[in-house]
Amino acid sequence: MLSQVENDKASPSLETLASLAGALDVPIAWFLLDTSVAPRVVRAAERPRRRMPRGSGAMTQVDGGIARDIAIFEGTMPAGHRTGFHEHPGDEHHIVLSGRVRFTQGESVVDAGAGDYVLLDGTLPHDAEAIGDDPARLMIVYPRGGHSELTRRD
Repeated sequence: MLSQVENDKASPSLETLASLAGALDVPIAWFLLDTSVAPRVVRAAERPRRRMPRGSGAMTQVDGGIARDIAIFEGTMPAGHRTGFHEHPGDEHHIVLSGRVRFTQGESVVDAGAGDYVLLDGTLPHDAEAIGDDPARLMIVYPRGGHSELTRRD
């Protein structure tokens, strides 16, 4: 039977696919996926840019808006710059790529450096500040729509 399936001489039932998936320890969906779909690429030069107040840094959307469930941004902040307290739906994931950033949420204050990961509850007011003498560079991941619904509290 397996040889016939491999050579397109037989169409397996869902029960047969489930047995094969179990034997191979893979999800049954693997047999139903279209393997001809090519990876989608967003070139760095083609990333959408978010408008930022003059002198406050830059933010580009790494995923170009094509990801279904998340939005990935790369941001830069000049030394001493703060985002101002704001909130939005969902979690906010930060990876500090370079420089140092002070995150404030409620009574909690966390200083993070290159390579550090910080998770904030986006629904609670929070602020980020580039500390030290160097600008900060971050990778920020939000649920889809979370960043576009950002509300400032300055």
